[in-house]
Amino acid sequence: MDDGLVEMVVESVRVHMLSSRHVVILKEVARDRYLPIWIGPWEASAIAMKLQGLTPERPLTHDLFATTLEELGARIDRVIISELADETFHARVLLQSDGKTVEVDARPSDALALAVRTGVRIFAAEAVLEQAALGGDAGIADDEEGGAGSTLEATGENIVDPRLDVFRDFVNSLDVDAEGESRSS
Repeated sequence: MDDGLVEMVVESVRVHMLSSRHVVILKEVARDRYLPIWIGPWEASAIAMKLQGLTPERPLTHDLFATTLEELGARIDRVIISELADETFHARVLLQSDGKTVEVDARPSDALALAVRTGVRIFAAEAVLEQAALGGDAGIADDEEGGAGSTLEATGENIVDPRLDVFRDFVNSLDVDAEGESRSS
C-alpha cells in the first residue's frame, strides 16, 4: 500500500442539531482516531442511505456513476482523502481500467458515497490525519477520573490549527460510548 496512507471506515453520518450541518465521521481501522468532514445534505443522505441498507426507487447520482464505470469495464480500486488545504478536504478516486490506474480528483463526500456503494477501501493521508484527526489510542475509552464518555480529543497532540475547534467541539458533544453506540440520557 502507498506509504503515508491510513485505512479508514465510515463510522457514521451525523447532523449537528444547532447548525443543521452534516458531517461524515471516518474512523481509523487500527485505532480510535476520527476524521470529521463537513459535507452537504444530499451527499450525507446518499452515504447514510447506503449505510442503512436503503435502496432508492431510482438510482442516485453516485449509483449512476458506479454503474456506468462497471458497464465501461472500469472499477474503483480505492478512495483517498488526500489533502487538507485552506480548510477544504480533497480526495482522489483511483480507478482500474484496461490494466491502468487512473486517479480522479473528487470531493470527499462524492468519493465516500462511491466507496460505500462499491465496497472499496477508504484511506486518508497521514498528513491529513495529523492536521485534522481527533482522538488517538487513548480515544474515547473510559478515563480514570470521569468514567465513561471522555472526549474524542484525548490525545490531540498534533492538532494545532484553531480553525478545527468547531470539529472538535461537535465530535466532543456527541453522546457516544467507547464502542461507538449512542447513549440515552
